[in-house]
Amino acid sequence: MRPQLLAAGLCGGLVLADLARIGVAACALLLGVAVAGLPRVVAGVACVALLGWWWGSVRLDHLDRTVLAAHVGEAARVRVTVTGPARRGRFELRAPAVVTRYARRRLREPVLLELAKGRAPPQGGVLSALAVVKQPRGAKDGFDERTWLRRRGVHVVLRLDEWHIVGARGGLGGAADALRRHLRASIARGLRGERAAVVEGVVLGDENGLSDQLRQRFRAAGLYHLLAVSGQNVVLVAGSFLAVAWVLGISRLLGHLGALAAIAAYVLAVGAQPSVVRAGVAGALCSLAWLTARATDRWHLLFVGAIALLAWNPYTLFDAGFQLSFAAVVAIFLLVPRFHRALEGYPLGVLRPGIALSAACGLATAPILWAQFHSVQLLAVPANALAAPAVVPLLVLALATTAIAPLSPSAAAALAWLNGWCAAYLATVARLVGGLPFAQIRSARALLVLLAGALLLCAYASARLWSANVPEP
Repeated sequence: MRPQLLAAGLCGGLVLADLARIGVAACALLLGVAVAGLPRVVAGVACVALLGWWWGSVRLDHLDRTVLAAHVGEAARVRVTVTGPARRGRFELRAPAVVTRYARRRLREPVLLELAKGRAPPQGGVLSALAVVKQPRGAKDGFDERTWLRRRGVHVVLRLDEWHIVGARGGLGGAADALRRHLRASIARGLRGERAAVVEGVVLGDENGLSDQLRQRFRAAGLYHLLAVSGQNVVLVAGSFLAVAWVLGISRLLGHLGALAAIAAYVLAVGAQPSVVRAGVAGALCSLAWLTARATDRWHLLFVGAIALLAWNPYTLFDAGFQLSFAAVVAIFLLVPRFHRALEGYPLGVLRPGIALSAACGLATAPILWAQFHSVQLLAVPANALAAPAVVPLLVLALATTAIAPLSPSAAAALAWLNGWCAAYLATVARLVGGLPFAQIRSARALLVLLAGALLLCAYASARLWSANVPEP
């Protein structure tokens, strides 16, 4: 039986858990029916699908379980561990955390911290605080924070009135915090302001340092995906390590083992974002396939990445990052080769691959962007074509800066200075393209006009193609 079918079946079962929960008894009964009455291939896929359905139901029950929701409106002394970077809003700071003690009760429940503007708690810090338990905000301006947080296992917001640091987390989380601090301190060494913020956004997915105006320009230009860590980053991390190993004469075995370690370290440092986990799983499986002399299949790798995310949290299916990441990868598999062939004969030169990639991904992700954010970026293809020459050099220079920083801080600062020009170029492209009045549409009427024009254009092009292919009598 092809492993792609089993992976697809398991993926489908995890998705079914979002529609309905299933218990152990029902799963066992359906498994018996599948094994008894279906052909072998169908029975195998049905079995893994049912197992995925059961496991997804177990995970959703766990994510929906909460203790603190019963204490909304109460105040108590708490101990929390900050699990991510604090984000600055207009009136407050917010940071993800895990509560390990509420009053005298020990527990472990994820929450969202809300603090007054000022000093931000460090990622990985263990805080002792006086907190008020609040409900998350409801639907407002097209965004339902309560539902968004619930799908991440978060059911309450803790408003901290006073807090102080009493320690730091250890274990794997502590290692991730240390790696992130090292990357943040080295990738933009010597840079300040906007250039440092763009470098940190592209490499770490942290756009907190960007101004609201520049962040909006990145969105309008269709370049906001550059500020969310993508699979391209993981590919460059693994490829750079393999290239250095080849230059130094290190064996391919040790090179691939090192690439696996580099991928794991990078995923830990930037956090388990859907695109990063998907690319990290795919890169790790490719290295393992080489080490075990087994062939790899790109669809199988894609399904395994989806399984890794959905098995941990089936609600991830509704996450915009998950949807955009996998839609873009499917577009790369199916549409990019066709778009590349269609552009042959045009004087595009080295821009052809980038235009084909941007057009394919833009077409595949446009419905998701409209459904999730009620906007469509009309100039995403030229914006990405303009930005493409600076993205890979920025990532390579950032990785080189990180590698050189412990050996030569001055050389690392020189590389970071060069990288600052790449960051400035990306910011300039975002401002120029995103600042145009027709860069994006946000109204349903404008979308309908755009779709009508596209249909008329397709009809005209089809008629011309048909008339050109009809032989003359």
